Amino acid sequence: MTSNDAAFEQLITDARLWASQDPDPATSAELTELMELAGSGDAAAIQELGDSFNGTLQFGTAGLRAALGPGPNRMNRVVVRRAAAGLAAFLTETVEAASPGTRPRAVVGFDARYNSDIFAQETAAIFTAAGIETFLMPAALPTPLLAYAVRNLDCDGGVMVTASHNPPQDNGYKVYLGRHAVSESGRGSQIVAPYDAEIAEKIQAVGALESIELADGGWTVLPTSIASDYESAMASLVDREHFPARDLKIVLTPMHGVGGETAVSVLNAAGFTDVTLVAEQAQPDPDFPTVAFPNPEEPGALDLALAAAAESGADIVLANDPDADRAAVAALDPDTGAWRMLRGDEVGALLGAHVVARLTASASDEPHSGVFANSIVSSRLLSRIAAAAGYAHEETLTGFKWISRVPGLIYGYEEALGYCVAPGLVRDKDGISAAVLIAEFAAAAKAEGRTIFDTLDDLYLVHGLHASDQLSIRVADLGLLDAMMNRLRVNPPEAFGGSAVEVFTDLAEGSDALPPTDGLLYLTRDLTRVIIRPSGTEPKLKCYLEVIQAVESAAELPAARQAARTSLDEVLGDVREALGL
Repeated sequence: MTSNDAAFEQLITDARLWASQDPDPATSAELTELMELAGSGDAAAIQELGDSFNGTLQFGTAGLRAALGPGPNRMNRVVVRRAAAGLAAFLTETVEAASPGTRPRAVVGFDARYNSDIFAQETAAIFTAAGIETFLMPAALPTPLLAYAVRNLDCDGGVMVTASHNPPQDNGYKVYLGRHAVSESGRGSQIVAPYDAEIAEKIQAVGALESIELADGGWTVLPTSIASDYESAMASLVDREHFPARDLKIVLTPMHGVGGETAVSVLNAAGFTDVTLVAEQAQPDPDFPTVAFPNPEEPGALDLALAAAAESGADIVLANDPDADRAAVAALDPDTGAWRMLRGDEVGALLGAHVVARLTASASDEPHSGVFANSIVSSRLLSRIAAAAGYAHEETLTGFKWISRVPGLIYGYEEALGYCVAPGLVRDKDGISAAVLIAEFAAAAKAEGRTIFDTLDDLYLVHGLHASDQLSIRVADLGLLDAMMNRLRVNPPEAFGGSAVEVFTDLAEGSDALPPTDGLLYLTRDLTRVIIRPSGTEPKLKCYLEVIQAVESAAELPAARQAARTSLDEVLGDVREALGL
């Protein structure tokens, strides 16, 4: 017998054992069929089987996220049961250390993806069996509502079963920590290091599957009032006194996700009553049939919404991703006469400026307090907006788990369409509360006979035109990401877009301001910035580019835009060359 034969026999043995213990008849049957195909020599089945058992799905700062299917390297009931048991042990131990004798509390939510409800119910059963006071969401609801509930119910932990905007075949397990587990600024935020490693260690220590106890009942299914409480809280964010305009025709798409009903309810309660859902994408559908990829950032994802907006004469398009923690905005660009989606950095700046305007309108003469924040890969424009208004600003690592933890946070965003406009209520990105404030500033602009693009131009005239772009390189082999990063470390580029690199920072070394992370930052003489990093959730390398053009008058804006686009194209070419593409 060759080593290959021995490895295959071991693979089949492992698969048979898994199938015999799998509590889910669907994945057990799927695995049995896969083994039969692999045994007959089917190359695709052999590869799929090998990948499904190629190690164990790792728990990290994004929790768990992978394709559904049998085996330790997929999302399934076995993997979720072990994760729930490990998390229960972590919460029990952490709460006991912080407040001896206190019973831990946790809340579990889920979206409408395949198996989300089952994963959530079994998590609730395992938490309850472990002695945790457990609350289960009453239906498939948005991720921000789960983040809201962690704070609102004063819980120690929270779980959201969702894969957000990943492909239909995926699901995930997102973890939040609360009262006794973290400091106040992190209460209700997603986990960060070292909590991820500590939870992973507890998961690793879980014994045999049959040793995991599931309660028959005893958890509390929350009343639907938890959703109405969230809706009321988000609707009350509007400033009717200083921004009373409500004349705004909105087309909204929840992208086949769970945010549609909640978003419409919140917008209506906030006074925006002319809201039309994109009919083909209005109801939750785990197959996401009208989009190639259920992410508003992806080409074509907003085509139906833009067509509906053009046909109905809408003022603005709002889009949420399937779990509604992100928000996208599109409007008719007066420069081109065509509808276009704004970049995340553009919306981030507009929201930041609007938050400043709201604070200014209602502020006393006391010194400004509070902090604006965005991830390091997001535009530098927000820092200039905050500084001009007298507010502090911080940059964080990529990911809302870092942004939401900034002490004194007033507003935070990341370029990937994530915005936190009410950190006291939802300590995470929230596409629904963001949509409310987007509608508020869009209606205010319309009332003055202007557009949101005019508002954006006002910011450029004061702070300079900040233009950004991205390059994403998807790979089949994760080892290629390390190879590309190593290539850049060994042969760092000397210039981008004809401007010499003056600052090169290897983010893996960390600093006083930022913990270590795998990424490279370049800053050139003309303030062009390039950041290159592996994605934390997908097998791809992400490159973030930003150029700044000084603008002294509105008449210069068209030329400045053209110059910025030319510069970005040149920088893109240099990045591709540096990566050997």
